[in-house]
Amino acid sequence: MKKVPKKGISRRTFMKRAGIATASLAVGGCSFGGKLLHSDLLEEYFQRHFTEMTPEDIERVRVRLLKEYKEKFGREFVLGTEPAVPGVLYAYGLDLSRCIGCRRCVYACVAENNQSRDPQMHWIRVFEFKREDTIRWINFEQGTPFFDHGLQPAKDKVYLPVACMQCENPECVRACPTNATWKDPDGIVVIDYNWCIGCRYCMSACPYGARYFNWTEPKIPADEVNPDVHYLGNRPRMGGVVEKCTFCIHRTRKGRYPACVEACPVGARKFGNFLDPDSEIQQLLKHKRTFVLKAEIGTKPKFFYFYSFYG
Repeated sequence: MKKVPKKGISRRTFMKRAGIATASLAVGGCSFGGKLLHSDLLEEYFQRHFTEMTPEDIERVRVRLLKEYKEKFGREFVLGTEPAVPGVLYAYGLDLSRCIGCRRCVYACVAENNQSRDPQMHWIRVFEFKREDTIRWINFEQGTPFFDHGLQPAKDKVYLPVACMQCENPECVRACPTNATWKDPDGIVVIDYNWCIGCRYCMSACPYGARYFNWTEPKIPADEVNPDVHYLGNRPRMGGVVEKCTFCIHRTRKGRYPACVEACPVGARKFGNFLDPDSEIQQLLKHKRTFVLKAEIGTKPKFFYFYSFYG
C-alpha cells in the first residue's frame, strides 16, 4: 500500500493562524489544528530576524539547521554566519570581449549554491546576440538565453551574462514588506529566507530579473549538495521563497573568489574590493571603459562590464 506523505504546516499558514496558536501555547509544544507542534518547529516559526538575533540565538538556529540538513541529506554541513568584513565593498567586472557563452559559470553557480535541479534554477543567465545587435544590450532581454553550441562560441554571435548586480541602491530591498532582504555593509544584498513570505514584490522591483521564486521545494540529490553553506547565502532553501545570487557569500567572506570567477575558462570574470585602490576591480575602473546595465534608473550596480580588446 502506497504511503501518503505527511503534510507539514507551512510558515504562511501558521502566520495566518498565529493568534489561535499563541492562545494554545503549552509546555513542550503548541496545539495547532489538533496537531502538536514540535519545539524545533515552534522555534522556527517564532524565529527572530537575523539582524536582531543575539549570538546565542544564532548558535541555537545553527544547531537546529545542521540537525535538519543531516536528517535530510545524510551529510554533515558547515553552516557559516560570518559578518561583513570591515573596509570591504565587493564589486564585479566582466570582460565581454572574452566571454564565449560556454555557460560554465552558470553550472558552477548551480553546484556551489544548492540551486534546484528539478525544476532547474539558474541565478546566472547568458544572453546571446547577433554581433550587429549589441546596441540592444541596453535592453538585454532582447537577447536569447536559449542557445546550444557546445563550448565554442557561435559564428558572429556575442554574449552577455547577467546576474544580481548587488546594487548600491537596490529597488528590491525597498519593495520587501517584511525586511527579509537588505544590503550588508560589504555591498552584498542578502535574504533571511525564514522571513521571506514569497510575495514576490522584490522580483517585480528588480530591473534585472535577478530574483527567482521557488514554486516547490528545491530538489537536490544528496550526493550533489554543497555542505559548505552560509545562513544568508547558499543554505538549502524551502519552497515558497525568493532566492538570488550573493556573490558566493560563504566563499568571499573567507577571502575566496565566487565560484563563477574560478570556473570561467577564459578569465572573463573579475572580482575584488571596490574600496582598495590597488585591487583588480579598481584598476579596471581606472583604465577600462566600463558600463553598467540600465544606469539611467539609478540603482548603481556594482557589476561592471568592459572590453579588454578595445581600451
